[in-house]
Amino acid sequence: MREVASQSRRAIVLGVLAALGWTVAKITIPLLALRAVDRGIDPYDRGALMRWSIAVVVATVFVGGFTAYRRYAAFKISLRAEAELRRRLFDQLQRLHFGYHDRAQIGELMARASIDAKQVQMLLVFIPVAGANVVMVLGVAVVLLVLNAKLALVSLAALPLLAVAATRFSRRLHPVATDLQQRLADMSLVVEEAVSGIRVVKGFGAEAVENRRLEKAAGGVYGRAMAMARLRAAFNPLLDVLPTVGLVAVLFVGGREVIAGRITVGALIAFNFYILQLGFPLRMTSFVVAQLSRASAAAARVYEILATEPEILEPADAQPLPPGGGEIRFEGVSFGYRPDLPVLHGLDLVVRPGESVALVGPTGSGKSTVARLVPRFYDVDAGRVLIDGADVRDLKLGDLRDAVAIVFEDTFLFTDTVRANIAFADDGSSAAEIERAARLAGGHEFVTELPAGYETLLGEHGFSLSGGQRQRVAIARAILADPRVLILDDATSSVDATKEHEIRAALDEVMRGRTTIIIAHRPATIALADRVVLLDEGRVVAEGSHDELLRTSERYREVLAHVSDAAGHDRTAPDAEVVP
Repeated sequence: MREVASQSRRAIVLGVLAALGWTVAKITIPLLALRAVDRGIDPYDRGALMRWSIAVVVATVFVGGFTAYRRYAAFKISLRAEAELRRRLFDQLQRLHFGYHDRAQIGELMARASIDAKQVQMLLVFIPVAGANVVMVLGVAVVLLVLNAKLALVSLAALPLLAVAATRFSRRLHPVATDLQQRLADMSLVVEEAVSGIRVVKGFGAEAVENRRLEKAAGGVYGRAMAMARLRAAFNPLLDVLPTVGLVAVLFVGGREVIAGRITVGALIAFNFYILQLGFPLRMTSFVVAQLSRASAAAARVYEILATEPEILEPADAQPLPPGGGEIRFEGVSFGYRPDLPVLHGLDLVVRPGESVALVGPTGSGKSTVARLVPRFYDVDAGRVLIDGADVRDLKLGDLRDAVAIVFEDTFLFTDTVRANIAFADDGSSAAEIERAARLAGGHEFVTELPAGYETLLGEHGFSLSGGQRQRVAIARAILADPRVLILDDATSSVDATKEHEIRAALDEVMRGRTTIIIAHRPATIALADRVVLLDEGRVVAEGSHDELLRTSERYREVLAHVSDAAGHDRTAPDAEVVP
């Protein structure tokens, strides 16, 4: 990191020196032209004109060289800054808590990491150029005042008017630029959702609906972009008119000064050169002001993410996870994703080391919430969650999450090989370890039938596999992590009921001797657990073995019957016979 910072400082210093060199060379050229006219046309010194002409050419070569390096340095600095900004954004998004990502929209975050970061980078490119232009304008003003104060005031009289116009332009442009950045993000969100949900879109034949959404979003972008274009169209003519007015004034007043013998012809030509030189910096003003407005709006959107404080923080005196068998203890835990909507109410629950417990309950009873509190994805509002006697809020987050592996209902696979997806938590795993995990998850057979076996590249989200195959890969990933605590959050929901028996034995082996929490709806999967805990409205209302609860708890039977009916469960399937 220090090496990168040192390289950046060196590039900035060299870029500033190149900009200063460019400014000096540009200001020197009209002075050399002045000498070429006043002294070069000398009948007694035939070589004078050649010498001054060569001097002008040399100065022009320096201008070209300094321009090239200045642009190179500007892009190098700005692109490095953009890369660093995106790295910090990525690090911050990794650090931010689950609650933030629950609320955030992926398309919006992607827009801030791409479109907004690019706007900041483009401004950084032009800052050295704008700085050099400001120095050049000041340098030209000084030279003109030294050559002829009266003519200098005439030629520069329009600059205050331009400054006032630029200030008004910037003030009117900023809210439009801010709105444009937000509308670009909205359009990015529409595209991201349409592509991610393409199966739903096509399944419902809703292509026309998505096209209308995109047309509306794109229309908003077009409208704001045209508003910016209108503002620039009203301002840009001043950048052409004012220098021309100055040039005419110089020709008129300067011509009279030449006739009166108060300045030389060379000085008048130099004045004209300088007025023409001011054209480029003034034209750049419009672009820089517009880019500054867009970049400041983009930077504010990026800063909003960087300034967000994670709610789940590792304490300064965080303790390592103590040794143990993976006992989980909930003591009077209350929690809600929103303060006004509590999910858990004083929950007390103990999962003994090596025990497997199935959490069963109606939708919204808090089953998945319990699973998410164990690895501290959220902090409890009251009470404590302990692993092997240690409050999870006191532990090092790395130790805690290494000890807990979760297989979610919504399986996510990366665009990578099957091998890389299984070894995601430990990319140094051997082929034998990866294969063993796949066998335990019941996935080895289907993986070997893929075109390239474990080296088969999966498409985005792993959609090239069936739902059941994706979940087997996810289970293998959790197995390879060798966690102290395994959480299966409805991990067999995508497995066809007729094929569930193929991985049931594998799960039984994986769970043996390992603390496991199972969130499931299918009776056959629930029956794998040593103990079943029935949750209702965030509280434990019954517990025991699956068979015991079937005999003694009417509420348990109602929950299973309701879940089976809601899922379209086939009463003739092997699982159905255990539901009375």
